[in-house]
Formats: sequence, structure tokens, C-alpha cells
Amino acid sequence: MAGLSDKFDKAYEDKSIEELAKAPVGALQGMSEADALKLQEALNIKTVKDLGTNKFFLWAQAVAKLAE
Repeated sequence: MAGLSDKFDKAYEDKSIEELAKAPVGALQGMSEADALKLQEALNIKTVKDLGTNKFFLWAQAVAKLAE
């Protein structure tokens, strides 16, 4: 996955995009297990896909883009 390998922990370097979407949030570079647990507790975010499709994150991203 060109461009994504440095976004994930080493164990996920050779995974398909489908596997990356299903990976736990803690698989993202710099995301601690404690932070991943907080996301799960607060917003029920368990996977990378959950994080990327969370309505609050999408809304905030849209506002940020419009503010550029």
C-alpha cells in the first residue's frame, strides 16, 4: 500500500486495504492502546473504518476544509 505503510504499525505493512479498514485503531502509528480504548469507550470506535466514518470526525473535517 503505497503511501499508507508509514501510517500503520509494522505488523500491518503488508495488509490489504480491506484488512487495514478492519484493523484496530491502535494499529495506526502514534495511536496508543490507551487512546484507542478511550475512543472505544467514548464513541464506540473500534476499527480504522469506524474512525474514518465517524460522523463527528466527518463533520469536523468538512468544517476544517470549508475554513481553508
